[in-house]
Amino acid sequence: MRGIVTREQLTAARAMLREAGLKLVQCHGCFDIVHPGHIRHLRQAKALGDVLLVSITGDDTMKKGTGRPLIPQELRAENLAALDFVDFVFIEPGPTATDLLEWVRPDVYVKGKEYEFNNDPRFGKERETVERHGGRVVFSSGDVVFSSSALIAAMEQSVDPFHARLAQLTRLPELEMGGLGEVLSGIRGKRLMVVGETILDTYTMCDRPDVAGESPVLTLRPLEQRRYDGGAAIIARHAAALGAHPTLVTALPETAESRGLVARLNAEGIEVRALPAGGRLPEKQRLLVGTQKMVKIDLVEPYVLDAAQQRELVRLATHAAGGGCDAAIVADFGLGLFSPTLLSEMCTALRPLVRILSGDVSGRRSNLLSMQEMDLLCPSENELRDATRKLSEGLPAATWSLLESTRSKHAIVTMGGDGLIAFDQIAAEEAAELDDGSYSRRLRSEHVPALAPVALDALGCGDALLTTASLALTTGCGLLTAAFLGACAAGVQVQRLGNLPVSSSEIRKMATRVHGAHLTFATPEALEARGIGSRRAVG
Repeated sequence: MRGIVTREQLTAARAMLREAGLKLVQCHGCFDIVHPGHIRHLRQAKALGDVLLVSITGDDTMKKGTGRPLIPQELRAENLAALDFVDFVFIEPGPTATDLLEWVRPDVYVKGKEYEFNNDPRFGKERETVERHGGRVVFSSGDVVFSSSALIAAMEQSVDPFHARLAQLTRLPELEMGGLGEVLSGIRGKRLMVVGETILDTYTMCDRPDVAGESPVLTLRPLEQRRYDGGAAIIARHAAALGAHPTLVTALPETAESRGLVARLNAEGIEVRALPAGGRLPEKQRLLVGTQKMVKIDLVEPYVLDAAQQRELVRLATHAAGGGCDAAIVADFGLGLFSPTLLSEMCTALRPLVRILSGDVSGRRSNLLSMQEMDLLCPSENELRDATRKLSEGLPAATWSLLESTRSKHAIVTMGGDGLIAFDQIAAEEAAELDDGSYSRRLRSEHVPALAPVALDALGCGDALLTTASLALTTGCGLLTAAFLGACAAGVQVQRLGNLPVSSSEIRKMATRVHGAHLTFATPEALEARGIGSRRAVG
């Protein structure tokens, strides 16, 4: 047992450690931003015993100033649990570690060097508790000193124009928290059909890298393996976590691995309708050291469907979407399931059956321009430019080309750390009055900056955005509302390691933090005082 633990699990683990004669070392703090000083501090602590417990102050009792913590307790705990030298992480609901120290009774309690001559009575109580039970209080070397509070204060002083944009967005009526909550509630019970390739995403956690003796090549030693259901499967899982009723149409080989996948998805309320396929389930392996991805290996045999299989895939999808389906998502991951012709036929067949038809692609072998008559397309900027061959033109020009060639209504273009831009076509009669040959006159654009303060793993962010925005549109909300909620979903996803479903409560929490945290954006008054004005995301 290791990772984030409950009080009961920690109590049982402590008893086992005592019985085995193993020494428990404990560190306690807020760990709002895990910086190099924290890493060194925790490594030194682990060297003082056999097992390292890191306890963190919970959100409700953290007293570090307005807007703190910057990172919610669940994500702070996940960040620490991802460190290979941390064995247990516990979220302490109290304002200090005194009560926890009373029942855990660590053998060694490690604090930062700054506490060695500190007269804070709260630390005095912690020290007395540890020593009363026979433990030692040790201070780390302090040779590398950082301060989370100082780092965050510096971030607050460095005003990014994107922060001003968030201030503008959160004041819009369509992005008020009450309305966003109604949209999230309205998603529950919606029927969604997802068609696309299913992929296994495997993360192999490795020990620190070394150089081989026989030649200068990187050596990695696997420690742990984590597997996630990706591709179209994670889109269905996102939908289920949001309260929708998804059906997944995909191709699966007739193997035990596929049967296990179907069983897992069924347990989450996802119906699976599979086209039998040969070979093995596509797998993408990533080798990581800590949270850094070192190597990616694609174990993929491209699908080759004959004419009968193509017709059967369209039949499965249209049958699943029929009978009052609210939305359909077509996801082309470039593994050969869709030829350009089949993809176009699939979209044409689904169009009259659903209210919202959306799609996305991944990889250079996908077929973005074959997605026809869509309500929403969600490509990245690179995917958009590769498909339209507009490599140097402005983003509005490339987006207009995409919407015009596919006869689609809306596009949300993602730009990594720069967030996203939602593009909406101006009505024909209005465009005729305004048209001066400029693409910006034919499209409305709204920029939503990246909402996550920490980007841990970008895998699956686009899928979370696509699913959330598509389902939001089924409630009748506008494109900006759907894009903002999608950005919130992506912001949740990017702050954790691995491809995991995002729930409506997590999106709601992210939206609330964007509205409420003063560090997330600067007010117009503060910007004016510093001589900084707002700027348009798209000109």
